[in-house]
Amino acid sequence: MRKRKLVAGLVAAAIAVAFTGEPVYAGTAAQGTPTVVEVVDNREYEDLVIAQVPGTYVNIRSGPDTDSKILGKLYNNSVGHFVEEKDGWYKIKSGTVEGFVSGEYCVRGLDALKIARDVEITFATINVSTLRVREKATTNSAILGTFSKGDELEVQAEEDGFAKVSYNNKTGYISMDYVDIHTEFVEAESIEEEKARLAAERKAREEAKRAAEAALKAQKEKAEAEAKAAAEAARQAAEAAAAQAGESTAAETATATAESSDDLGQQVVDYALQFVGNPYKYGGTSLTNGCDCSGFTMSVYAHFGIKLPRTGQRSAGYAVGSYAEAKPGDLLFYSGHVAIYMGNDQIVHAATPQQGIVTGNARYAKILAIRRIF
Repeated sequence: MRKRKLVAGLVAAAIAVAFTGEPVYAGTAAQGTPTVVEVVDNREYEDLVIAQVPGTYVNIRSGPDTDSKILGKLYNNSVGHFVEEKDGWYKIKSGTVEGFVSGEYCVRGLDALKIARDVEITFATINVSTLRVREKATTNSAILGTFSKGDELEVQAEEDGFAKVSYNNKTGYISMDYVDIHTEFVEAESIEEEKARLAAERKAREEAKRAAEAALKAQKEKAEAEAKAAAEAARQAAEAAAAQAGESTAAETATATAESSDDLGQQVVDYALQFVGNPYKYGGTSLTNGCDCSGFTMSVYAHFGIKLPRTGQRSAGYAVGSYAEAKPGDLLFYSGHVAIYMGNDQIVHAATPQQGIVTGNARYAKILAIRRIF
């Protein structure tokens, strides 16, 4: 069932919980009629425990003290469901983990309700082949462009049956009749799940690296052969010039060899940059004749022997924890868009039909996910 979003009236509703113990409902005035409210049931939020930690996570332990066994991790802004409180510790259920977290690093009740909307993300997934994006929340509004089936977009707001989304760094609206809506909270990760995830990521990274190295091997051998031929030609030319000048010493030359960088991600960036200035084409995958954002990333990585899906690239590779950890070659995902990170706050991507393939600021819009392929 679709989760309802929190609305205005949240504080009053939360106070009602604290003092009456009755089911909580919050409302917001219907547009143009301040005395009429839309009733929204917030009971699904009233038992939330939300991590608010200065670092990355707070440990979930088997008992209400720091000596108890660590069962899992509740990452900052992630959510659990309250079970009971004991000695300043909250017992929660989150994901597959049930245990205690220190109340010092979590909030619940009114404090949790205040930030619930900030830590949840509502997504719309297109479920028709093509969906128009309009300038305003009406079918009579100008068409900005289209999304295709499987595109996943962050919903900024809902207005009159339309979802407000980002399209080519502009605000647009799509009909809610042709999307699947879901709201996500990040939940805890057990120690076993963390170990399995890290092992899977290592395996994926190793397999991707092997595939890329195999694809690069032929390029390296060709480059080395060309470099050696050029060095030999330079040596012969230097000897001939020295002989003509009557010099008895042989010319010194340096043998050039093409060295492949250990940083495969940087090689991805270097390859992608060759196509800056080429056109954008919706649905296209050609780096020279035209491609869209996912077609661009798919075709760039195909050059290195990596097959990315046409849609759903957010499941490729493995997750990078934060923007500060991003490296060249990582895929940055925005609402309805994907780009290749270059480092130094820069991206290369198939931006818009007007811009084509360009470089730009990586923080031009909210980054929803970061995936590393190698």
